Amino acid sequence: MSSTNFKPGPDGEVFRPSYPDLEPAKRPYTMVSHGLPYEQACKKHVDGFLNASRVYIIASKSLSSQTQCLAKLEAKLGEKHAGTWIGVKSHTPYDDLVEIMHDIKAKKADCLVTLGGGSLTDGAKLIVYALENGGDTVDDLIKISEPFIEMTKEAYTGIGKAPRIPLVFIPTTLSGGEYTKFAGCTNPRNQMKVQFTHPGMYASLVIQDPDLCRTTPDWVWKSTGVRAIDHCVEFLCGTNPHPEVTQIAKRSLKRLIRSLLLYAKNHDDLDARLESQGACNDVTVGILYLMMAGASHGIGHNLGPLGVGHGHTSCVLLPNVLKYNARVNSDVQKEIAEILWSEEDIATVLKKQGLSKAESDLGDALRAVFNELGMPKSLKDVGVGRDKWNQLAVNSLEDICCKSNPVPLTKKEQVLEILEMCSGE
Repeated sequence: MSSTNFKPGPDGEVFRPSYPDLEPAKRPYTMVSHGLPYEQACKKHVDGFLNASRVYIIASKSLSSQTQCLAKLEAKLGEKHAGTWIGVKSHTPYDDLVEIMHDIKAKKADCLVTLGGGSLTDGAKLIVYALENGGDTVDDLIKISEPFIEMTKEAYTGIGKAPRIPLVFIPTTLSGGEYTKFAGCTNPRNQMKVQFTHPGMYASLVIQDPDLCRTTPDWVWKSTGVRAIDHCVEFLCGTNPHPEVTQIAKRSLKRLIRSLLLYAKNHDDLDARLESQGACNDVTVGILYLMMAGASHGIGHNLGPLGVGHGHTSCVLLPNVLKYNARVNSDVQKEIAEILWSEEDIATVLKKQGLSKAESDLGDALRAVFNELGMPKSLKDVGVGRDKWNQLAVNSLEDICCKSNPVPLTKKEQVLEILEMCSGE
């Protein structure tokens, strides 16, 4: 059963588990809501199964300053609104989070809501974890991060105390982090992005509202959609395939590309936006099966803190990482390319971009889709010069996704080879 198979209730809301394809015993506790305006859904469930009385909001700076979206949410929560923090920098630096943690403790919050994109989501997860594990300063967070850099088995399955404050995420992008127990946050001392995790870092509720997402800048929606495509492709091309995830990822890949192409033609197509949100949700199931992404994610985790927006990392890296990995998984890549060519609307775009099925590979096909969406192609396009490559390569080698790449990245020279392919020079 996919995320599209649920009927709305009397008030128009669809309320479902985050991974409906899975047996109930295998699912995390996250529930997903859509069909109601985000502020109504939030109030309904704060009063309902969350039973919260002091709700703290972390909101996007742009939503707060350029729209009435935050004001609508605060007003709907009424006396249960305990406080608001506006803005978290991209890639979620620790120093941003420390101030928010202090304010949350002072306000005695018992529920944390984010309104906006992926950096807020990651930050909220680490905040609720750090509040239970002594994270009062940047130095504390650096200390807490140590087992997660190595990502030992203990760290992966849950180290430290479980968070107690429930999370509600109201996303405006397709980064997908709102459905997982992972939080990518950045050490400001060395710009290394660390992946934190704990079973208690899942959201209790994710609210999908495609109408709210009209506020999302076009490049952010498209590029984070590419990030979701990256999830599909790296799970499909990974070293530990799982039949159930393979089926879901293939389905999600087609849904994502089709819906993003429809959105590109008509930004007011709310059905296309909701379809992208559902597919983005579905494919993150791979993480539940301990499936690791590859070097597009691993290098991307560390490219982001150099000023590259969420999603643009995948636009630049994924096609070239696929070409680098083709020496070991060309058969799988050919199978995925065949899926794209079998979809008439996608094949039309590939031909429009000058490709022929016989003379192109998966990297070429995805680059053609990204070009159709108007996405950047190279490190040069995103402003990352060669002077940044050495530290980027060193940091990337510490990322578990680079270690689990189909061609494991164990030497700086391997990362530099991929960066050369992405240079645009």
